[in-house]
Amino acid sequence: MAPKEVKDLEICIVGAGMGGLATALALAKQGFKNIHVYESASNLGFVGAGIQLAPNMARVLDRLGVWQDIEKEAVDLKDTSIRQGSTDAELGHVDLRYIRDTYIYPHMVGHRSSLASSMYEGCLREDTITFHMATSAGTVKSWGPRPVMEMIPRQGDKYDVTSDVLFACDGVKSTIRDQLLRLKDIDAKIVDTGQAAYRIMLRREDMQNDAELLELINQESVTRWIGEKRHIIAYPVSNKQIYNLSTVQPDRNFASAPSATYTTKGSKPQMMEIFGDFCPKVRRMLDLVPEGEVCEWKLRVHEPLPFWVYEQTVLVGDACHPTLPHLAQGAAQAIEDGAVIAVALARAPEATPEAIGKAMRVYEEVRKERAYKLVEIAAASGRAMHLGEGKEKEERDRQFAALKEGKGPVPDKWADADIQKVIYGEDVMKITEENFERLYAGM
Repeated sequence: MAPKEVKDLEICIVGAGMGGLATALALAKQGFKNIHVYESASNLGFVGAGIQLAPNMARVLDRLGVWQDIEKEAVDLKDTSIRQGSTDAELGHVDLRYIRDTYIYPHMVGHRSSLASSMYEGCLREDTITFHMATSAGTVKSWGPRPVMEMIPRQGDKYDVTSDVLFACDGVKSTIRDQLLRLKDIDAKIVDTGQAAYRIMLRREDMQNDAELLELINQESVTRWIGEKRHIIAYPVSNKQIYNLSTVQPDRNFASAPSATYTTKGSKPQMMEIFGDFCPKVRRMLDLVPEGEVCEWKLRVHEPLPFWVYEQTVLVGDACHPTLPHLAQGAAQAIEDGAVIAVALARAPEATPEAIGKAMRVYEEVRKERAYKLVEIAAASGRAMHLGEGKEKEERDRQFAALKEGKGPVPDKWADADIQKVIYGEDVMKITEENFERLYAGM
């Protein structure tokens, strides 16, 4: 029997979120022929709120052939305004129009369902990708050289799947990561951030009788209102037919009654109380949310992991680097993971377990430092936004004031040009292509 070719590797992907879809699609575009995706949901009925579509995400998605459909419904941001929550006074303003000229792609905002469904449709166009829905991951029976993963279908008996490489794209609650850490006796604890978030979608018709609110949805702008331990970030999506608001506030509910999904039905009176000292414009927006549609999410991360690759099993996205939303890079970093995985695996010189493992350690080498750097920047940005009275807040507001004269850094880090250069200016696929041989030789 002839030795197996690299592109004939049997690939198992657990999870069809952003990281799983990106990994599957990127591998298919690289010519891999046997890609199987296992997802616990019975269908990918995409829901969710708005999402920021940064240039580093757009660059990858364009190469994967799905950016054009996403871009059609997205809103091209022209600027961002950072405002005092209690007064609506503008603390800082940043013009974002230079981004398209600098990075080829703009910074846009869209609906999460549009992003995910476009990626899923891209996968469905590839006859080398097979989806197995309503199937959860169970016990990892072998990590390599041919990983064996127990699968648990919603109907029928459990069965084992053997592959050449196993990708854990199963999110912040990753069962594969947890099993791996227990195996290696590593305590990378889940970090309770003490924060939770409301995600709110207001329709244009909800806002049309309020001139101030209508002005917000008509702008191609991100607005952030900040206060002590709380903020709200908002922008239009879906061709300005929906106004998306995402909040961060102290966690009052999950600490005492955590749930498996880390979501809970929220209380509108409690939401109104939490932001009760914010300006009337914000309170009027929040008051438009129907009582039964208030949902709250617990925000959590975990300590950095010492490795992402063990034998032929690979952690991807939130399974290895979950992040807070303050930098708008969670989905983008999972998508970068998938792109780098595909570039690296396609360049493995042979289809042996050793070559697979080394190629995946190249992925880890390219991605790990960058991902954890952005996790920390996101956390630091959140701390800056949530300062109470004191010298640190005075310094932050001094920096905001300097922005009006075009000077200094932006405390809201996603809008800072130097931080944008770090995030948007790094082409991870190109870096992997150009450095693969050198990095592989050093593994």
